[in-house]
Amino acid sequence: MRLLLKRLNEVEVSLCRAWARNGQRRWIQRPFAVISRLGDGVFWYSLIIFLPLNHGLLGLKASLHMVATGGIALALYKSLKFLTRRERPCDYATEIVALVPPLDRYSFPSGHTLHAVSFSTVAIYYFPGLAWILVPFTMLVASSRIILGLHYPSDVLVATLIGLALAFSGILWLA
Repeated sequence: MRLLLKRLNEVEVSLCRAWARNGQRRWIQRPFAVISRLGDGVFWYSLIIFLPLNHGLLGLKASLHMVATGGIALALYKSLKFLTRRERPCDYATEIVALVPPLDRYSFPSGHTLHAVSFSTVAIYYFPGLAWILVPFTMLVASSRIILGLHYPSDVLVATLIGLALAFSGILWLA
């Protein structure tokens, strides 16, 4: 697995350089830094609190489902990061600068993306009307991780797939 990720580094680093170069423009960097910060948990914790207050028992069920999914996602992504120990693009290539401080050392998979996808999918299952805000926000969180020099595209892609798998597994299990 580490050998595969090392080869992916070589393939993806040029794309990361291009995205990171664009991210260094102040008018791009600031909004993506804010989105990334919201993706740290602030947005999701607010949604988890808001749903029961605004939607009663169904909101509580959705929030508890999100918390359970988030706990599983956290354990899974931390295990994968420890097992793979993939260097972040900003550590692999000196010309890629981390435009915000990373929350941990390794890049594979993107925890921000994994949580954004799984939380959004669960929330949209219960409240489809939230898709208009959650889908674009999730896409921006995922993009921010590459633009800010913290993740490779494959980190984000795999995290998206894991997030969808976790969310849909939970939905099927609870349905």
